[in-house]
Amino acid sequence: MAFTLYSLIQTAILCINAIAVLHEERFLSKFGFGVEQGVGGFGDDPGVKAQVLSLIRSVRTVMRVPLILVNSASIVLLLLFG
Repeated sequence: MAFTLYSLIQTAILCINAIAVLHEERFLSKFGFGVEQGVGGFGDDPGVKAQVLSLIRSVRTVMRVPLILVNSASIVLLLLFG
């Protein structure tokens, strides 16, 4: 298997898919990344956990429709060109 641009794009798509399917209440709360950890006071610097949770929420919110389109295009390209 060659190291190509398509394999890099496919790896990025798989990583974003992995982030997008994480569920806060079922999976993330077991590791301390639950809903209540995202609350901070005014003027406080958010910790690492709060920043990671914010990234996960952002990816789920912003990338929902583009992921559907990119996944579909990736599947079609893989089926056509092997």
